[in-house]
Amino acid sequence: MVIAEPLEIAIQELSKLPGIGRKTALRLSLFILRQSDDDVSKLVEAISNLKTKVKFCRECFNLATEDLCPVCSDPNRDSKIFCVVEDINDVIAIEKTNEFKGLYHVLGGVLSPLEGIGPNEIRIKELLLRVEKLSPVEIILALNPSTEGEATSLYIANLMKNKNVKVTRIARGIPIGSDLEFVDEATVVRALEGRIQIK
Repeated sequence: MVIAEPLEIAIQELSKLPGIGRKTALRLSLFILRQSDDDVSKLVEAISNLKTKVKFCRECFNLATEDLCPVCSDPNRDSKIFCVVEDINDVIAIEKTNEFKGLYHVLGGVLSPLEGIGPNEIRIKELLLRVEKLSPVEIILALNPSTEGEATSLYIANLMKNKNVKVTRIARGIPIGSDLEFVDEATVVRALEGRIQIK
């Protein structure tokens, strides 16, 4: 089937997005073709603004439109508690809960020697500088329970041993709504280790 060149280019570009295959890219391209010029202009402007107006917070590396993100610029946040996360998606997930009132530090990845990612490739140095500057009382490690996430958590915990700061990690265990019989052994072990007293 011969496809008009502009449509083929749009399909190729949309296919580069994560989770978007050629079929979905074709469907999206055809959807865009059917939209009004005004709607397409708004979409183009929104994508352009992502690149020109969004940057990293100079303190925590969360997304921001100013030098500081909304979390770092909020005087009501507790600057004595840091939550260390791998990526901005993790900040969004935690913020949705409205439970965490401290500050974040986005590492921008985790240690992965096989992929050539060491401490200098993620923002550990910047975390150490913030710890020196703000003297937090607690650092919560909210990294994924992968091998790389565990290695990164242990590395950071080791760096904090002489910093007079409590290092904790988020609890891991069995998700609400799941059946114990279908949960893998490692998750059951973590759930048992992270058990809490019922008051």
